[in-house]
Amino acid sequence: MTNILNGKDIKKMSLTELNALCESLRSEIINTVMNNGGHLSSNLGAIELTVALYYVFDFPTDKLIFDVGHQCYAHKLLSDRPAEFSTIRKKGGLSGFPKRDESEYDAYDTGHAGTSISAALGIAKARDIKGENFNVISIIGDGSFNNGLVYEAFNSLRPLNTNILVILNDNGMSISPTVGSMHEYLEHLSKDDKHRQKVEKHANIFERFGFLYDGVYDGNNLEVLIEKLTEIKEKLKNNSIILHVLTKKGKGYAFCEENPEKTHGVSGGSASPCATYSKVLGNTLCNLAKEDKRIVAVTAAMTPSLGLSEFFKNYPERSIDVGICEEHATILCAALATQGLKPYYAVYSTFLQRSFDEIIIDICSQHLPVTICLDRAGISGEDGETHQGVFDLSFLRLIPGLTIAVPKDVLEFENMLKASVNFNAPLVIRYPKESLSVFGDNTCDNFKFGKWEIIKGGDGEVAILACGERAIRLSLKVSSKLENFGVNVKIINARSVKPFDEEMLSALSEKLIITVEDNQLIGGFGDGICRYYSEQKDKIVKSFAYRDEFIEHGTVEELMGEYGVNADEIADYIIKKCG
Repeated sequence: MTNILNGKDIKKMSLTELNALCESLRSEIINTVMNNGGHLSSNLGAIELTVALYYVFDFPTDKLIFDVGHQCYAHKLLSDRPAEFSTIRKKGGLSGFPKRDESEYDAYDTGHAGTSISAALGIAKARDIKGENFNVISIIGDGSFNNGLVYEAFNSLRPLNTNILVILNDNGMSISPTVGSMHEYLEHLSKDDKHRQKVEKHANIFERFGFLYDGVYDGNNLEVLIEKLTEIKEKLKNNSIILHVLTKKGKGYAFCEENPEKTHGVSGGSASPCATYSKVLGNTLCNLAKEDKRIVAVTAAMTPSLGLSEFFKNYPERSIDVGICEEHATILCAALATQGLKPYYAVYSTFLQRSFDEIIIDICSQHLPVTICLDRAGISGEDGETHQGVFDLSFLRLIPGLTIAVPKDVLEFENMLKASVNFNAPLVIRYPKESLSVFGDNTCDNFKFGKWEIIKGGDGEVAILACGERAIRLSLKVSSKLENFGVNVKIINARSVKPFDEEMLSALSEKLIITVEDNQLIGGFGDGICRYYSEQKDKIVKSFAYRDEFIEHGTVEELMGEYGVNADEIADYIIKKCG
């Protein structure tokens, strides 16, 4: 949209023109997200706030840091990227999150919750050390405000002796409705003027950290925001300030306002998959929980995205949403397990990275039967570097006592969940978002953790060990290509990444072993197979996984192909070796 004015031109506009600009931004964001996919309701709610910030402050000299980044679309349109906005989340186009490599207006890369205040303090301290003069602003939602990292940052404000502005964008939502004591506290602060005396009393918690607290204001009222931000800009010379504003998630689009959970993230115009693993998770856990009173579902502010809405509805006493606090959720599951319960912690792969220490110490070193349902594993697509779930096999495989299972399809996933009920050890079940294929017979009778299965028999020349649905689908495509060259391959569903099925590995007669996985090459499934065969001179092992790079945004198919996991490359390698 090339007619969106640059942020510097905003300062010349009247209030009427600014309000018209907000509506223009709103229309552009709606149209683009409906086409490309992306975060809709959160961006619509932050438009007036973003316009007011551009009117009062001077970007990119002043630094603006978005927590998570779900609210940055208006910022991208108002900075130096309006002509490129139609490419957002497309391969080679704009990122859906702030990205320093993309623009000088993006002061800090974000994508996970709770990081913005620590980053703002670091940038402000660097400014002070270098003797520079600019303002540093963090915009953080009430959902992120639950994250413990926020309070670690608060705790260092006085020792750092610097000044920042924290704008608390309070819409009562993250991806799910915000929960917890901090949310209740913010709700108390949000009462009308009749409660002003109580507000001033209770806001002292922020002042004890070293902030001046100012709130609560209508975050969708442009005139109020401009007046308040102008006042605060002067105060920032000597103080750190928390500005608390209330915004409407989905503002200006009735369907979004009424359905903020459904419209937080919107898919683009691609065809829907035949099923999603998250739906299977929710349905299966609901069925299992009818018979097993030990089952508890735990999530960190992702209930609907992970398929758990029905479980939370049917079993509220066994449903726990801790807010955006992944580390806390992990320890909570460990503690539940010590008391004989059977916790299922559903979490995206990219967010489980935050719980690495707790998985090692709290779950695995205590040998506790916690099942981690690892959603969005592998390439997640258009959300880009911060959301690609391509590291989990690498960092989980090294943990003693942890079993890691990767289903070949949704039916095998269901069977794994059923088997997990009586699996008395730490367990991770890893799966992508979409399910596009079902492979052959799936029965619980022959399923056992640690055992693999042969999907397609071969003639003893080449064996492909495929880890997960995408890898199996790709391997079958490779097999079809190779038939034209007279090469017949064996395809194995390597559904247990830890432990390996050593009985099957030792029995393989094939000289050429190919591994395929939806994970980084370093430390992944293929690395383990290479190590297993390292002393066997009669075996050649070649692993196909993602190169040692951060993976940008694009479709799953585009990115798998570009970063080293594609049928042509695998087939070409096998043909050369077998030629």
